[in-house]
Amino acid sequence: MITALEPLGRDALPAADLTALVRTITGDPAAVPSSARVEPVDYPIGTPSTESLHRVFGTAGDVSWSCFVKKLQSVRHSPIIELVPPEFRQSFIDYMPWDLEIAVHRSGIGDLMPAGLRLAKAYRIDLYDDDHGTIWMENVVQEWGPWPIERFERAAYLLGRLSARRQPHLVEPLIDREVSRMPGCGLRYYADGRVQKAALPALADPATWRQPLLAAAVCNLSDHRLKDDLLELGRQVPVVLDALDALPQCYQHGDASPQNLLVPHDSPDEFVAIDWGFDCPQAVGFDLGQLLVGLAHAGELSAEALPAVHNVILKAFLEGLAADGMRVDEEQVLYGYLGSLLVRAAFTALPLELFGKADASPDLFEQRVLLTRVLVNLVSEVI
Repeated sequence: MITALEPLGRDALPAADLTALVRTITGDPAAVPSSARVEPVDYPIGTPSTESLHRVFGTAGDVSWSCFVKKLQSVRHSPIIELVPPEFRQSFIDYMPWDLEIAVHRSGIGDLMPAGLRLAKAYRIDLYDDDHGTIWMENVVQEWGPWPIERFERAAYLLGRLSARRQPHLVEPLIDREVSRMPGCGLRYYADGRVQKAALPALADPATWRQPLLAAAVCNLSDHRLKDDLLELGRQVPVVLDALDALPQCYQHGDASPQNLLVPHDSPDEFVAIDWGFDCPQAVGFDLGQLLVGLAHAGELSAEALPAVHNVILKAFLEGLAADGMRVDEEQVLYGYLGSLLVRAAFTALPLELFGKADASPDLFEQRVLLTRVLVNLVSEVI
């Protein structure tokens, strides 16, 4: 084992394995690592199946190399499991496929993706037991700066092409499970748990809206109808889910936020797709919701900018579908996109989990009230 890799714990490679890894990364069959260092990734981990993230940098003679190390785990080992009521924990563990990203890299999906959209290179995959694994993959150096509107448009077009190529009659799911073949299963599972059992009861509680940060934000923005509008949309969720299941279905990326569509600095017209989710058929247009809201939810795009993004991504997605031979009415894609966005994001955009926390701020709550209002107004076009 190379001492410098000790921070990786079980993944600290023996010298021979590190040499093989470096030769894979550099493409030099004679490369010998001369140095290595590990850096933890300073990024909040939002997925319970992610144990930790690190980058490894090193040299092999005069050549520099790097890779990204993603440790995966069953959600039974995640701190989030303590937030799940005991009676639902086992079903949560059984439902969440911790090894989905490993399945992505072993599936051959990279050969199916349209030009301009690709997977990160996977250099090495280690499985330790039924609950743990690690992917050693390409360290993508990203293009700096905000996304221009043209980048949203191109991402939507490529996601449309990917969706058309992954219609259920054309491909298999990434993991062969019964639920992976059930249309809308992933969104229904999310709606039943995160929305119906957690978000909507909290939004219906008058005490929620009396919390000082939220109350002040609502008052400052004069949006006193927000609660009633959210609860009225909440009553529509079962009907929306049924309508989504009746639409044309595709296997899609499942979590296509800009944060999961990396833009390489040396190839800024390309996207590297990471962190896939929802391995089941979903209504066509599903991926557009996360593409729209991801940066705004992270505070990197203003809520006021979302209508302009919305206007370009719907048209581009339709063009992408058509380019690969899938003809769908615009109204169907619009409903698939906005109906999914309603369930996935509208009820959870307010940061209720930050009540009483030190990192809560009036500005954040105002931003999220604005974001929630924009989402409510958008989905009300079709709901």
